[in-house]
Amino acid sequence: MKIFQRAQRSLFGEILDWMLTPLLLLVPVSIGVTWLVAQGIANSPYDRALEHNVRTLARLLQREPAGTPFVPPVALRELLRGDDADHVYFQILDSAGDAIAGDSDLPGPSTEERPAPGVAYLRDAHMRGQPVRVAYLWLELGDHVSDAARTPAAGPGAGAAFALQQVDSDATGALADLAGAAPRPRGLVLVQVAETREKQSVLATEIIKGVLLPQFAILPLAVLLIWLALVRGIKPLSAVEARIRERRPDDLSPLEESAVPLEVVPLVSSVNELLGKLNDSMATQKRFLADAAHQLKTPLAGLRMQADLAQRDNADAEELKKSLKQIGRASIRATHTVNQLLALARAEGGVGTLTRQPCDLARLTIEVVREMLPRAMERSLDLGYDGAQPGARGVELLGNATLLRELIRNLLDNAINYTPSSPERPGVITVHVLADPFGHVLLLQVEDSGPGIAEADRELVFEPFYRVLGNEADGSGLGLPIVREIAGQHRARVELEDAHPGQHPPGTRVTVRFDTAPD
Repeated sequence: MKIFQRAQRSLFGEILDWMLTPLLLLVPVSIGVTWLVAQGIANSPYDRALEHNVRTLARLLQREPAGTPFVPPVALRELLRGDDADHVYFQILDSAGDAIAGDSDLPGPSTEERPAPGVAYLRDAHMRGQPVRVAYLWLELGDHVSDAARTPAAGPGAGAAFALQQVDSDATGALADLAGAAPRPRGLVLVQVAETREKQSVLATEIIKGVLLPQFAILPLAVLLIWLALVRGIKPLSAVEARIRERRPDDLSPLEESAVPLEVVPLVSSVNELLGKLNDSMATQKRFLADAAHQLKTPLAGLRMQADLAQRDNADAEELKKSLKQIGRASIRATHTVNQLLALARAEGGVGTLTRQPCDLARLTIEVVREMLPRAMERSLDLGYDGAQPGARGVELLGNATLLRELIRNLLDNAINYTPSSPERPGVITVHVLADPFGHVLLLQVEDSGPGIAEADRELVFEPFYRVLGNEADGSGLGLPIVREIAGQHRARVELEDAHPGQHPPGTRVTVRFDTAPD
């Protein structure tokens, strides 16, 4: 049930709906319960008065001498006559069901009821078309007085009890003529006193009015207080909103979690986590732009210088050819740098996480080795593959084939660039793919016979554009950073070690360890 319909969901409105809807649904329930309680409260004193009256009437009947007719005293008849609001009826029946005194048309109790002498009972009935409340008891007459009939009543009917006691004291001298009055019988006698229920209804109505009217007056106040409490309760959210709106566009510092309620802390923590990711992304973009500008500045400056040299008036054909050769080398280097910068940006952007599919690492490695063979042969390098064959058990992993090719290509590119080689003494580069299907491990290794990487530099070489001092090899310093970034996208670790420990040169072994266990 929605009390307030809105085009867009509102936290304030949702809470208000869930608080006010049960409150309004409880109103009719409260009215019904109040009605039942009021009826019980209103009936209780009149029921006790009726019980007292029937016991008093029974006591008067018991005190009459045996064999004498029973005639109610004048004061008793006046009391039983009732008032302007209600009528009072009484009846005395002998064991045969014949009327001894009172109103003969007063209905009796159920014939299936098993009477207990001296115990007063209550029931609802109708008398002359009106609902009445009846108190009745069964009286066993004898030569002695019943203790039950002698028991005095207490409670709200004390005034009536006092009047009936006065009647009881005058009963012996206040008999009136009652034609056809029967003598007092022996045996089980039914004594009943009934009263209409007008006063009970009026009292119940007054009780209901006294209880419900204040509730209807308090209900709008309760709604107002709930509204104010909600406004006060969501005020911290408004404060967080204001702090976020006041921030500068470049301010990605985390929000203060101690200034918000406990229930809002998870939301603020999520926002802080998002701000951290945005900060890292912006820092990556800024670093990429700075690195790209720095790395492209050198080859572009070389291109311009060689172009100026080629345009000299006194330049001969040999110098012009040399300048064009330098321009070609600089353009190749610039193209390579741009390609690696794009590869690094693509890896850092997490493109590989978007399209994952089963990839055969052995097949991809063999394909890249074949692509790199012409370049390796130009440098007199012995490039080969020694490992698991495509389709072998354990060589498949979930990943992005394009990024995995980029990873293998950069490893081979680094090995080709940094491995000295000559026709007389060719360098050696070997690629391995090793699978352990039981341990869910897949290894990609690239070994070379180059000078190796000092232990102090093995962590630094993963920083973009870091170059080992004293190494004149042609490279951009982006190969290993790209490898580590792509490996991280595939739950893999990159390790560096000497390929031939104890030898000179020691060479380098790069190991990429993939975890092929199911997610």
